[in-house]
Amino acid sequence: MHEYTSSARVWGLSCPGFPEEVSRARRWTRDILRGSPLAEDAELIVSELSANAILHTASGQTSGSFHLALVVSPQVIALSVTDDGSTGTAPRVEHQDQEAEHGRGLGMVSALAHRVVVHDSQNGHTITAELFTEAGPTGGHPC
Repeated sequence: MHEYTSSARVWGLSCPGFPEEVSRARRWTRDILRGSPLAEDAELIVSELSANAILHTASGQTSGSFHLALVVSPQVIALSVTDDGSTGTAPRVEHQDQEAEHGRGLGMVSALAHRVVVHDSQNGHTITAELFTEAGPTGGHPC
């Protein structure tokens, strides 16, 4: 995980696992990142990760929830979504063909983000997508 500078700002949001909460997560992200050239990518990433949490984990079940964290520093915007887990499978990047109806979300997130980290625990999965600013740690886009 990238080390964030002491000048980083951190926000958090917890949402019930209802489909309409995905648009709330998008608005929340858009409001925080207003004016950032990375705002649209960040909004799309949060939308995909939030929808995946609701569709593919216990977050979408009765009394389920998902949690967002947003860290903004001069070097990086880091977006994390934590789900309630317990579906038996961990999130993973899959390369589906263009006609597939499901399974492209994390692949798309990986294409938009400079780095994606999946962390599994007994309490759920946390997926963190990092968008490096031009002042990023390597001065460019790492592979």
